Amino acid sequence: MNLIESLGLAALRRIDPETAHGLALTALRTGLAPLPGIITSPRLRTTVAGLSLPNPVGLAAGFDKNAVALSPLSRAGFGFVEVGAATPRAQEGNPRPRLFRLTEDRAAINRFGFNNQGMEAIATRLAARPRDMVLGLNLGANKDSADRAEDFARVLAHCGRNLDFATVNVSSPNTEKLRDLQGPAALSGLLTGVMEARRWLEKPIPVFLKIAPDLSPSELEDLAEVALSSGVDGVITTNTTLDRNDLHSPHRDEKGGLSGAPLFEKSTRTLAQLSHLTQGRLPLIGVGGISSPEEAWAKIQAGASAVQLYTALVYQGLSLVPQLSRGLEAILEREGFANVAQAVGTGREAWL
Repeated sequence: MNLIESLGLAALRRIDPETAHGLALTALRTGLAPLPGIITSPRLRTTVAGLSLPNPVGLAAGFDKNAVALSPLSRAGFGFVEVGAATPRAQEGNPRPRLFRLTEDRAAINRFGFNNQGMEAIATRLAARPRDMVLGLNLGANKDSADRAEDFARVLAHCGRNLDFATVNVSSPNTEKLRDLQGPAALSGLLTGVMEARRWLEKPIPVFLKIAPDLSPSELEDLAEVALSSGVDGVITTNTTLDRNDLHSPHRDEKGGLSGAPLFEKSTRTLAQLSHLTQGRLPLIGVGGISSPEEAWAKIQAGASAVQLYTALVYQGLSLVPQLSRGLEAILEREGFANVAQAVGTGREAWL
């Protein structure tokens, strides 16, 4: 981290978190953030669900909800970028304050509630996207929708032509009863609609499913069965958690989804369990608490073909992104792996 980035992060942490988030996006768009360009090597290059990634380190959804910073994000060193969530109609989300830093825990709690400018505004920006990036969109549903399952398909149908992948997000804890769609019957019906919408795209794209870390073993088994039978191309494991164990920050009791360092172990165990259940038949993307190359490596060993991060950027800045890729490359070389794919799941048993 250079001095300018360090001073910028320190300044942002002194103001309201949501305002700081907006300023961080502005800094990115105006060239004030470090942009190393594409980071890749024969060891780092990998393929996930048919997507050719220059490296396995991706940006999780939520940082750029409205796809306003696609050009700089394409040069920030990520192997792939996910924006959104997008809903059919624009919505304000939940009342502010709705984002809280848990500095002592290197974490955050959010209860945004799918605030975004709607699929039409987002689709316009996607149409002007850089073509040298792997870009996905997190699909969401309007809070007041009469048919939330249909909302996911509508967003994919409207935006899919300018995407490389899409993610069905039924695991946000901040839209009432959204997680109910993770039940086997509801999820199966929802995914049938989404896959039908994909079928009508000029270029069918991979569809991922994003799940919660708060599922019981039997719920995870049911979800694995639905994922395997539905035709989805992979699972993003996991979203934020409702757990509040062992937190120390003043905001620890705020409602919403917890992300960051405290999520690492829980999300990694869920990842390993799902890897065991699917036995390599579905690629998994590991998310939750990654802030170092060693933690990214642990996700890969637990069964992830690629990883995503977001909250750690609040504390360590965008310079963390190339550090993760270069650190992963060094670990792969040290451990004797020629590429990422060879290492996937090699340490899964330690997390079961």
